[in-house]
Amino acid sequence: MDAERLRVLRELADRGTVSATAAALSMTPSAVSQQLKVLAREAGVAILEPDGRRIRLTDAGQALVLRAEDVLAALDRASAEMASYRGSPRGRVRVALFPSGAALLLPGVLTRIGDLGVEIEAHDVDEPSSAVPQLLADYDVILTHRDERAVALISPRVRIERLMREPIDLVLPPGHPLAERPSVALDELADESWISVRGGFPVDDVLQSVAAVTGVQPRVVQRINDFRVIEELVAGGHGVALMPRFALGHRGLVFKRLAGVRAARIYDLATRPAAVDRPAVAAVLAAFRDEAAAVLGEP
Repeated sequence: MDAERLRVLRELADRGTVSATAAALSMTPSAVSQQLKVLAREAGVAILEPDGRRIRLTDAGQALVLRAEDVLAALDRASAEMASYRGSPRGRVRVALFPSGAALLLPGVLTRIGDLGVEIEAHDVDEPSSAVPQLLADYDVILTHRDERAVALISPRVRIERLMREPIDLVLPPGHPLAERPSVALDELADESWISVRGGFPVDDVLQSVAAVTGVQPRVVQRINDFRVIEELVAGGHGVALMPRFALGHRGLVFKRLAGVRAARIYDLATRPAAVDRPAVAAVLAAFRDEAAAVLGEP
């Protein structure tokens, strides 16, 4: 089977439609369809079937995608091995990061790989961890986050590495009645107005846990995904918020631990399973590990 046709199949599995696959590969939809037809003849079995007005992979097609991953990974390993003969890891690594994680880790990561000949092409991508399989169609490494009670993504086509844990604290405006407490109990927050993030992100997951414990649905008055905006709204007395500890930048705010609750978000690094065999990707992953350890004060 032709490797490039296997690559077309993998793109279809990632992107879902022939038109999206064609756009990603700079091909016409008819050329994509033709390549898939030839691949089916080479495989000797149907790999696609109608699904309404679209198409989907058959069971055989799904199995072939996994084998395609093996073939393309072997080619990547061969390329990486040849690169190793040329000395230090080199090349471009496409990295997607959620914005607050990028602010915390990316400057240090760039410094750590500065002399290695590796170029990071970084993009801020604010998507929940469930979007990782689709994002890996465009990126080599993805830094994502999830509530610590949420199960990490499990997929044979995705490698997940837990990077670090960041506590989530209650953030109050100066002069708030609870600001002098060493910690705040959940039942003391039942009547508060909340500034939160969009649903599906770790901070909102923690807020929903507060609702489950107190039996009171939080009164969310604003949903903003930019933590700087949330800080300004809290400082202006428009509500209280939950924020990741390392994201807090407003010096006038008061942050408190939630009593009796382990509230945190987990940073995960996601790659293709074989991507770690590429020296450039391995160097970037190592830089993230070292920078996370430095942030946490670990040796």
